[in-house]
Amino acid sequence: MEKVDKQEGRDASAMQVDDPWYEATDSGRGERAEAGATGDGRPDAVVRQRVHSAADIYLEVQRSPAFQEVRSRYRRFVFPAALAFLLWYLAYVVAATAAPGLMARPVAGAVNVAMVAGLGQFLTTFLLTWAYARHARLRRDRAALELRWDTQEMTRGVGHP
Repeated sequence: MEKVDKQEGRDASAMQVDDPWYEATDSGRGERAEAGATGDGRPDAVVRQRVHSAADIYLEVQRSPAFQEVRSRYRRFVFPAALAFLLWYLAYVVAATAAPGLMARPVAGAVNVAMVAGLGQFLTTFLLTWAYARHARLRRDRAALELRWDTQEMTRGVGHP
């Protein structure tokens, strides 16, 4: 084993590894360590410059007004829509258990109120899916795509000093 190390002519402790997970053990958070940050005092340690990590960039983007606007548009649609759908579903379940006479009332031939309301559940599911996709396409997709491109530009070269 010793013979192999001498033939390679390298000390394993002085070798720089480009794997970001390797450096996570040095600093504890996956950030690139600055010179002397490891605290081992080795004179042969590789000198590294401080580079913003991808995590720092993503936190910066998350705090940006553009990202907050995209999230706000998302929440303004999703929370009321989900609440309305949940209430509609619960009304159907409660009516089915609390008012069986109402649900059994015929509407047309063998079709009763329960069947119409049950099919209405499927219809509203598809309607809500269509409305969500339309809202995303018209109100969020372009802004989210711009944020994505900006983030990719900012992270380009991170991890490569």
